[in-house]
Amino acid sequence: MTFQDAIVEHLPHMRALARMFARDRAMADDLVQETVLRALSNIDKFEPGTNMKAWLSTILRNQFYNELRSRARLTAYMAIPHATDHAGEQDARLEMRDFERAFHDLPAVQREALSLVGGSGYSYEEAAKIVGCVQGTVKSRVCRARMELERRLDRKSATPPADDMPIAA
Repeated sequence: MTFQDAIVEHLPHMRALARMFARDRAMADDLVQETVLRALSNIDKFEPGTNMKAWLSTILRNQFYNELRSRARLTAYMAIPHATDHAGEQDARLEMRDFERAFHDLPAVQREALSLVGGSGYSYEEAAKIVGCVQGTVKSRVCRARMELERRLDRKSATPPADDMPIAA
């Protein structure tokens, strides 16, 4: 398998990871394109026998943060609305929307750790190498992210619907 074929094999993963990071389809596509360009231009820096998926994920992650740093105001980026295109019943859409809101309200480092470990299937060790920190830090970030998501989603589901409210006598 050629280097280019290996990159093509990892495109779906890169696209999914970029969507989790960027929350915007156009920006995610740009991130993937830039990642491929950088990987091809730095082919000499890839060590054969190592994990190409992790190498490409690291390039994508670094490109994402470079893009954020180049924006004048991070708050303007965080305010960009994103569309949900989930099929299914109304309740499932609402639950997914609530999850997405809660997920995107997490701090960026927790979102990143949860995306790598929970969404992309990396081990804590692999995620730590991609992020550039120790394994315990990734575990802590994932744990905090999961607890915060659970707290936010449980709070939403604990509120009874309006027609289930008791009527005062």
